[in-house]
Amino acid sequence: MKKKIPYPLLIVGFVVIVFGLFSLAMMTGIFPVGDILTDFYVFVFALVVISIMAIIGAIFLGMFISHRVFSSREFTSFEEEMLEMKNDIEIIRDKLEKKDEN
Repeated sequence: MKKKIPYPLLIVGFVVIVFGLFSLAMMTGIFPVGDILTDFYVFVFALVVISIMAIIGAIFLGMFISHRVFSSREFTSFEEEMLEMKNDIEIIRDKLEKKDEN
């Protein structure tokens, strides 16, 4: 069964590719830009693009981290060992309380 790619992901991918090609064209000189500090519109456009990409990257990074945190429902080996030690301590405590009662 083939998975269907969601439309928002396609749109974001298209926008990233377009901005990447635009940046590559500026770096290689295909799209000539003068000094970036003198050309105010290019500076503002670059600032907006960088801001949008940073926000999108932060959202995807947050989604990835939260997915990793919430998807692991099993205990790690360290956590299992700590639970076993807790059970051992409870057993020893019960034995000591019974001994003190006698």
